[in-house]
Amino acid sequence: MLNVLKSILVHFRRSEQTFSICFIVWSMHFASQPYTSLRQYWFRTMASGSLGKQLAACLLNISEARRTDLVQTVARTAVYTTGGVRREGTTVLNIFNDYDYNRSVITIVANIDSIREAILSACETACGLIDMRAHTGVHPCMGAIDLIPIYPLGEEVGVEDCAREARAVAQGLTERVQGTSAFLFGWADRPLQRGLSQRRKEMGWFKKTPDLQAVNPDVGPQPQQQFGLTGVGASPYVMNCNVTIDTQDIVFGRSIATAIRESTPGGLPGLQVLALPHEGAVEIACNVESIKGSPPSHMTAGEPWPFFSIGGQLYCHAPASLITARVAELAGRQGVGIKGTALVGFTPLECRALAELALSQGIGEFWKEQHRIRM
Repeated sequence: MLNVLKSILVHFRRSEQTFSICFIVWSMHFASQPYTSLRQYWFRTMASGSLGKQLAACLLNISEARRTDLVQTVARTAVYTTGGVRREGTTVLNIFNDYDYNRSVITIVANIDSIREAILSACETACGLIDMRAHTGVHPCMGAIDLIPIYPLGEEVGVEDCAREARAVAQGLTERVQGTSAFLFGWADRPLQRGLSQRRKEMGWFKKTPDLQAVNPDVGPQPQQQFGLTGVGASPYVMNCNVTIDTQDIVFGRSIATAIRESTPGGLPGLQVLALPHEGAVEIACNVESIKGSPPSHMTAGEPWPFFSIGGQLYCHAPASLITARVAELAGRQGVGIKGTALVGFTPLECRALAELALSQGIGEFWKEQHRIRM
């Protein structure tokens, strides 16, 4: 069966209709086995066409999830102009809402030359609808638009392209919405290129009640309570993987978070981790950053680490199965089980492949379609 489907994919690669049919058939049969050889083959084969070479992604984090109509309104403004015309080469692949966190992640993908306007339009709408003075939620946040990360997906999109767009988005946001302010991270943070976690610590993002008056933003005025502070930057793709453990003991959850994060000896490379109360349990919330080169040799047993390249530089990231296994092992030592694992959005290869599918068929609001394609 595997070889037959591989042959079909190669033979019909340029057929958009067969692309969709094969993808849905594949999903029905193989989605329960993440990263089987077919899954890897699918994304590496399909995400290599000319359509995807200029693509970039933005996982827009906004501080609202309980008013789903509002979140969808923000997503639609990334795809359509004020006149209702669909933006060429732009799609929203996914909307992830979390009620307890009161936070949504909107996955926007567009040509690198078009993504700025899509992001800014969504941000303008969000700033007009979200007031941080009335916000509540268990996830740390500082802004109505809390995070704007831009990631290269296509091989013709480089580091400087994304850094340029991120700086332009930060400047554009503060000009279009008076009173907004931003800090820069990653490739956009010249010349230091400080990572997101470091910049958040410097801004006080991890504090229960951040002091906006103590913040010195990189762009814009002193942060205002209504809009808060926005992080804007560019980096290799960051995946979010959240593992829920079956306990309400947040102290125990924090001990697991500490054990697996990158900064701890023996931790997983690329992992930035929080433990948060979530739906009567504890969620180990992981930002899975991509790392340069190959994974450490002592961590290569089991499922392969997914990899991709940017400007000829190889990157890889820890697979969700490894993160889940590590959390399960640590929790199990105290007799605590896990309730499940959730990916927020997609892996880099999945993101590009689905974007090519959506754009080839002219689907701007792909998040409405993807329930038919089980990830």
